[in-house]
Amino acid sequence: MRVSAGAPPSGVVTFLFTDIEGSTRRWESDSAAMGSALVMHDEALRTAIESHGGFLFSHTGDGVVAAFASPKAAVDAAVAAQQRLELPVRMGLATGEAELRDGDYFGTVLNRAARVMAAGHGGQILLADSTAVLLSGVELADLGPRRLRDLPMPITVFQLRAPGLRTDFPPLRALEVNPGNLRPSATSLIGREAEVAEIEAELRNHRLVTLTGVGGVGKTRLAIEAATRLAHEFPDGVWVFELAAVANPAAVPDAVAAVLGITQQPGKTVSQSVAATLEGRVRLLVFDNCEHVLDAAADLAEAILAQSTTVTILATSREGLGVAREQLWPVKALKVSAAVELLVERAHSVAPGFSADDAVLEICHRLDRIPLAIELAASRMASMTATEVRDRLDHRFKLLVGSRRGLERHQTLRHAVQWSYDLLDDAERTLLDRCSVFAGGFDVESACAVAESDGPDDYATLDLLDALVRKSLLVADRSAGRTRYSMLETIRQFAEDQLVARGEATEARAAHARYFAGLEADIMSLWDGPRQREAYDWFAVELANLRAAFRWAADDGDLDVAAPIAACAAWLGFLTENYEPIVWAEELIDPARAVDHPRLTALYVLTSLCYNTGRIDSAIRYTGAAERAISGGIDHLPHAAEGFLGSAYPAVGQPERWVQWFRAQLARGRATDPYSTANLVIGLTVAGSIDDAMVAAGGLIDAAEATGNPYVLSWALVAHGYAFRAGDPGLALAAARRGLAIARDSGNRFNETMLVHMLSGLEAEHGDRMAALDYFTVSIGNFHETGNTYMVSAPLALLAVLLDRLGRLESAATIAGFAAVNPMTIAALPEIGTAITHLRDVLGNQTYESLAHAGASMTNTAMVTYSYDQIDQARTELKAGPK
Repeated sequence: MRVSAGAPPSGVVTFLFTDIEGSTRRWESDSAAMGSALVMHDEALRTAIESHGGFLFSHTGDGVVAAFASPKAAVDAAVAAQQRLELPVRMGLATGEAELRDGDYFGTVLNRAARVMAAGHGGQILLADSTAVLLSGVELADLGPRRLRDLPMPITVFQLRAPGLRTDFPPLRALEVNPGNLRPSATSLIGREAEVAEIEAELRNHRLVTLTGVGGVGKTRLAIEAATRLAHEFPDGVWVFELAAVANPAAVPDAVAAVLGITQQPGKTVSQSVAATLEGRVRLLVFDNCEHVLDAAADLAEAILAQSTTVTILATSREGLGVAREQLWPVKALKVSAAVELLVERAHSVAPGFSADDAVLEICHRLDRIPLAIELAASRMASMTATEVRDRLDHRFKLLVGSRRGLERHQTLRHAVQWSYDLLDDAERTLLDRCSVFAGGFDVESACAVAESDGPDDYATLDLLDALVRKSLLVADRSAGRTRYSMLETIRQFAEDQLVARGEATEARAAHARYFAGLEADIMSLWDGPRQREAYDWFAVELANLRAAFRWAADDGDLDVAAPIAACAAWLGFLTENYEPIVWAEELIDPARAVDHPRLTALYVLTSLCYNTGRIDSAIRYTGAAERAISGGIDHLPHAAEGFLGSAYPAVGQPERWVQWFRAQLARGRATDPYSTANLVIGLTVAGSIDDAMVAAGGLIDAAEATGNPYVLSWALVAHGYAFRAGDPGLALAAARRGLAIARDSGNRFNETMLVHMLSGLEAEHGDRMAALDYFTVSIGNFHETGNTYMVSAPLALLAVLLDRLGRLESAATIAGFAAVNPMTIAALPEIGTAITHLRDVLGNQTYESLAHAGASMTNTAMVTYSYDQIDQARTELKAGPK
């Protein structure tokens, strides 16, 4: 198709992208017919575009790209073309500023228009909101905000309607799945539709909404329902933080950071680090059960809202947080009709033959229509009639009648729980009380351990758990393939009070901590084999319990229990990019050193990993202490400690010290495992000893495969890729691609990020540059999201190299200035030095220094945002092809 010869518009331009849906299939099934149809297709598009003043400047495969000075003219051209076309052509329009150079356009608006088109179907005309707002007299159907591939923020998409055009199409090809940890509730919501709609409206108008009310009134259920219905409006996810599991108010920021995968940044508190990382993210945060950590939750909410204008917080608490501009939304008891409906439905679930009578209405009134109390009453219908339940209420709960004389409503709920508790036998009460020490749920094995029964095959304990589930005092979740139990928080707190009153709390908490400490060997054995992913999954599920167990043991001064918990959690956390447990290990160093504890060396080694969060000086100090301890002959080391010890040295520009450590260990006959060898190869590469690195890599992959450990194998492939990326880039690419598949399959998040980083550089120089841009997006994002300030400059350096090669000199210099601040980057990636030299030559030293200084002065968040924008622009230019 020939390009239009008219004058190209400039400034704010409306772009039209078109594409034939299913063209490949049509070519393969009947190429002759497709050829004829394509001639008519080309003429129809060209005529419609030119007759409406458009400038057709590019064609891509079976589609075209045209520019219009007028949004209305672009729409009219699209309609005219669709009315004549016989092939199924999808079209997309977007409006924005674009730069015109040599008859071609550049700018993010082109990528937006292309993505809008790609979301549609043959015969459909879609418009971005940037075009829709400029139109009048045109019929548009609002399809809502959509997340489109490669676009960081959702855009509202409209479908154009006009005579002769189809109106019914399949759903848009958009990214519908939101990130986050929100799970829809398993039970139906009864009698709350109006309340949910009101909460949704409040969340659209206020950035902090707190649902207040007594325990059990349904605050959490309403919050989850509202969050579920609004999830599509938050492209960066809905994140739920169950603060009930946090006993210490000071640990609230840590608990939130752990869920989000954020680590403390140098010079900032954990709260400040969370707030900084959330900047620019369109997220809904649900802070559930704030009442016992009210001030800490309020401080964190204030910090987040002050830093970010795109985050919304929905909190539940018995009272407001007391934060400026907080919108309180009191949750009231159910209406009578809804309370009756709830009781009847829940009763039917446990007793299908349940028959409602007048007693049901009286039960609801006397339980003050509080949902939890009603559900507890309904659970008794499995063995009692409604009349019998009503009569027991009168006998057991005198305070329910008294509540109408001014007693606090939470007393009513407490006595509803007390009533249900009193109906348990002694064995059921004992198990319920002891299970109150769990944070975040528990399984059969851990329940048996805390109950100090005969193990997971103790059928008496299994029967008790079953009874507690049936009586609605425990919730059983079987969605993950293994039953996991939890308690409503009101019930857990009540059971914990009973445990303390009986004087058994210390014993139960100690048993809880001993149980998790005793799992270290089994979990590490699981990790050291083909089922490694299960160890990472266990860590993610049990993090709240591990935190509670560690805290109890550490506060009690029990190093024999606290140290194995910290060691196991720090190692698994490091490999899944959750660095919180490294701080646990650090906390134990002083008390362990005071008694020369056998775990001291392990604690030094694990704490030295804090360099990933930017704590370089501390990491060097702990590394030196660990080296002295190991050199002195101490052998109680975790998980091939010699392998990763010394990784912090390149951060201070001393990679040779890392190599020297390995050579010293080899001289002693140590460090012979594949993991240590892999790190030696990386150390030699960073130190510039490439030939030695390639020699050391000989046989490494075979040795790693023999271990049967996916982490060791994928890390060996990381080392192989680094060693050969200059001498044999094809071999390095193959190693990195294989390693990435293994890391993803086995759950090795840290290795996955490292391999994606390596592939971004290899693809940029030797492979597919479009693929490289995708890898850059992932690696930069992973390092930034997890707070790995040490490594984030590495993919940024390689991005600067690629942008330099693409001729995007100013952005390359800006990003290079940021990346070059880290000495590790310069040592490990010599190509950035070459790029900087070239940029100085082309731009001039003064211009380069000015741009580099601007980059070096940016915050991490600002640089990451800037880099994403440069990636988008580079992707658009590559798609457009050579000028």
